[in-house]
Amino acid sequence: MPRWNPSTRGGDGHLDGVRNDRGSASLEFIVVGLVLLVPLIYLVVVLGALQSASLGAESGARHVARAIATASGPGDAENRAEAILTAVSREYRLDGDRTAVSISCRPASVECPSAGTTLLVRLDTRVRLPFLPAIWGLDEATAIPVQATSAQKVSRFWGEP
Repeated sequence: MPRWNPSTRGGDGHLDGVRNDRGSASLEFIVVGLVLLVPLIYLVVVLGALQSASLGAESGARHVARAIATASGPGDAENRAEAILTAVSREYRLDGDRTAVSISCRPASVECPSAGTTLLVRLDTRVRLPFLPAIWGLDEATAIPVQATSAQKVSRFWGEP
């Protein structure tokens, strides 16, 4: 039988000053798991929203440029572009109030769009971070801008009947 040595006991009566922590590992695992898991899940949700907006902006810019470049005239081009923007906004859940489309042509000296020019379509949108309240403008201040640009050569026969 080992002999008792007073120098190996801590002031609280435990061997080597170590307390008995039986059963606390599961509680620590739950607390640390929640502290690490909740931000990780939020990050996945935010990245999913950004990916959706990025794909929507790219798809919208590309399809609008193609629709305008292949339209028979200005009226047809405008109708096609509006229909495509509506469909893309619904498909990718883009906010119509935060989405803007700009159209320009190269060379810049000619009317846009016109036959033989290169059409540039830029679609800008902003992605709100999920679960942020709309108080104090927090949702607008943390919105992330996403943009996409597409170029399409307009047919030399564009606008002809």
